[in-house]
Amino acid sequence: MVEKQSPLILIVDDHSQNLSVLGNMLREHGYRFVIAETGYEALDFVKKKIPDLILLDIMMPDMSGLEVCKRLKQESAFSDIPVIFLTAKRETEDIIQGFKLGAVDYVTKPFNKEELMVRVNTRLELKEVREKLRQALATKDKFFSIIAHDLMNPFNALLGFSSLLLTEAETISAEERQEFIQDIQKASIQGHNLLSNLLFWARSQTGKLEVNLITLDLEEVVENNVEFVSENAKHKGINLLILLENQPILADKNMLDTVIRNLLSNAIKFTPKNGTIEISSKKEANTVVISISDTGVGISAENMEKLFRIDVNHTTVGTQRETGNGLGLILCKEFIEKQGGTIKVESEEGKGSRFSISLPSS
Repeated sequence: MVEKQSPLILIVDDHSQNLSVLGNMLREHGYRFVIAETGYEALDFVKKKIPDLILLDIMMPDMSGLEVCKRLKQESAFSDIPVIFLTAKRETEDIIQGFKLGAVDYVTKPFNKEELMVRVNTRLELKEVREKLRQALATKDKFFSIIAHDLMNPFNALLGFSSLLLTEAETISAEERQEFIQDIQKASIQGHNLLSNLLFWARSQTGKLEVNLITLDLEEVVENNVEFVSENAKHKGINLLILLENQPILADKNMLDTVIRNLLSNAIKFTPKNGTIEISSKKEANTVVISISDTGVGISAENMEKLFRIDVNHTTVGTQRETGNGLGLILCKEFIEKQGGTIKVESEEGKGSRFSISLPSS
């Protein structure tokens, strides 16, 4: 499991003594923090890295805290950052104006340590609750989208082609019959993969999916999953190359199977006829890196940012109009991180893709 970092707090104040006092308080409570001495510095930092909370002085030269808050709330990417104003007691009108601009709280100077930390902790807890609620809503929307649309596609194909075989058996040619059978198998594999992913995903979301790390023969795992997708690859004339180092790996078998199967299916989906998919591995320090690369259509920079996000409805049609829902890649990321590993993707539109997963070696 990837260790969760403590919240990052941006302190914005033009007085070095205030920055020092606030920094020491936050450090004592285990928070990460960065400082900005002007509003312009604060806005520049937020564009590079979004903090979990901002402690913002109102009275500053060049740009006031009110103006900083106003600009933040005007940008959708930054509007959800909670802002706590740092203010002198006499600035009542400024406090009211700050709330109107979107600030969530204020702390008066000189700072009372206990009061400050209670307010900071409360706002960070509320932010975490909102984020969990947002994730839950996105998960629900994704689930209903799959049930309502994606799950119907393979069943429609199965019903349609099987009905033709039954009702038109005497009129269809042997060549047409073979095509129908191939389409039925393709739809069956699609439905099986989707149901399998849904099952694993549901168990993962409810916390009922346990991680069982054991030593596995990577070559055996890869070959079994290559066999599973070989018919789809054969149908498109895609060459599957296995170039593995003989290296044992520490992983959960079901999770690793799911990850490799989804990455292979994804590569087949976006590789045109007569293309190539390569599965390779290498040892790096105490990890094994498994790479699945293809000669497919690649991924645009815009879509790269959406690949592993549950809250973004991202689907792309394959080279033979294959459909999908993006759930497979989301599962890959969740499962690899649950096993203490990482996943990354390198791609350029029109030049193929490479997905690499790193897991502990045995």
